[in-house]
Amino acid sequence: MKNKGNQATPLRPQGERVLNDTVVEMDINKTINQIKQENAWKDSDHNSITLFKSDKMRIVLIGLHENAELKTHTANAIISVQLIEGEIIFTAENESITLQPNQLVALQHKVPHSVKANKESFFLLTLAI
Repeated sequence: MKNKGNQATPLRPQGERVLNDTVVEMDINKTINQIKQENAWKDSDHNSITLFKSDKMRIVLIGLHENAELKTHTANAIISVQLIEGEIIFTAENESITLQPNQLVALQHKVPHSVKANKESFFLLTLAI
């Protein structure tokens, strides 16, 4: 398998990391700390880092400040949302689910959904194509 990496940018100078290889190790706590140190986190209501990216799957760590909201949108993939820290309200199909740490919700592709943070929260978004 060809190793695919992410190059550092001025917005994320510590950004060089492996995104796709036979085995990709991810340190969630370290990545949360990285998100909290970045200007994008300090200057807006959310920030995210892609941890894994292949042709069939993507894993993204997303952080939301308290009361931040990802407005209703759709994904062209099957998704799962696993809360790591905080508390979020995940809404889809006129149903709202309050997620606590270590809870997970899955959703078929193209289903409109939204996410709101009741307090500072971090979750893993997995997209499977």
